[in-house]
Amino acid sequence: MGIRSYRPCTPGTRQASVSDFSEITKTAPEKSLTRYKHNPKGRNNRGVVTSRHRGGGHKKLYREIDFRRDKHNVPAKVAAIEYDPNRNARIALLFYKDGEKRYILAANGLEVGTVIISGPDSPYEVGNALPLSNIPLGTDVHNIELVAGKGGQMVRSAGASAQVVAKEGDYVTIKLPSKEVRMVRKECYATIGQVGNAEFRNIKLGKAGRKRHLGVRPHVRGSAMNPCDHPHGGGEGRAPIGRSGPVTPWGKPALGAKTRNKKKRSSALIVRRRPSGKGK
Repeated sequence: MGIRSYRPCTPGTRQASVSDFSEITKTAPEKSLTRYKHNPKGRNNRGVVTSRHRGGGHKKLYREIDFRRDKHNVPAKVAAIEYDPNRNARIALLFYKDGEKRYILAANGLEVGTVIISGPDSPYEVGNALPLSNIPLGTDVHNIELVAGKGGQMVRSAGASAQVVAKEGDYVTIKLPSKEVRMVRKECYATIGQVGNAEFRNIKLGKAGRKRHLGVRPHVRGSAMNPCDHPHGGGEGRAPIGRSGPVTPWGKPALGAKTRNKKKRSSALIVRRRPSGKGK
């Protein structure tokens, strides 16, 4: 995969860059694996906005991805690498030996024609899914389950990978992309390799319109508002916040305040927290 830039013919194309889509081998999705996706536009069941700055965007179908990888010991051939508008990673279309078709996240290096398999006895090759207890130390993995059989929930974005660092008792310790180190049950499945499309992080949208195509509406700074609209608003010229730290429009601490529930049971499984990111 590569990044393609434009000649600066317009202000929008001067800074813009796009993927060259060189790894895509099939443009139309598999019809049996797609379904309509309702766009809630940031509203709840009463139509009240509960998540701001969402709405619009291009119409899209949802591709049903197999995060469980529960079809064990049945080999599958990679039939195509496709674009998915619902995520930044690419997806791979699998044709199983028994005739079933499924989508999975396309790992880096996975090519059309590759045969992959999932199960406890699968070989240690890119794209294969195994229980964490059967994966060697130091292996890069993605699509990691938190609850056995529920399907992968961690490390699914483009270019992401976690590392198996230790095994002890019923738990396997993994280092996540955020540098957090946590324990996961050894029965949980993970897929070997790094998620593909790692160059996604280098793409520049270049103009506001491309953000609107993604379903993101304009965001207005609180300091540009009036005092009745935001705690940061008001004042003459560029006034400071006027508080001990930045807050949300409803007065709650923002930008760095920890929001994790202190009573969460899974906190006992976290060996080392991720860095806070302050001061960078």
